[in-house]
Amino acid sequence: MLHPSYTDLMKVVNNEVEQGEAPVVNSRYSIVMATSRRARQIIAGEEPLVDTRQTKPLSIAIEELNKGKIKITHED
Repeated sequence: MLHPSYTDLMKVVNNEVEQGEAPVVNSRYSIVMATSRRARQIIAGEEPLVDTRQTKPLSIAIEELNKGKIKITHED
């Protein structure tokens, strides 16, 4: 099971959205794409942005997202 849950991650990502604005993410797919992209960056050699006991790149990416160290933005 994923900890934190998808809904918890969506709340973290959308916490800076003003009332009435569209959320940054509204599906699990967006969370999966963002964390997998970040995990690939870590695999390619980028340093993790959090101190963690985790060794798996995807787990590190999820923790970074949960702690607000990475942001998801809309792409055109």
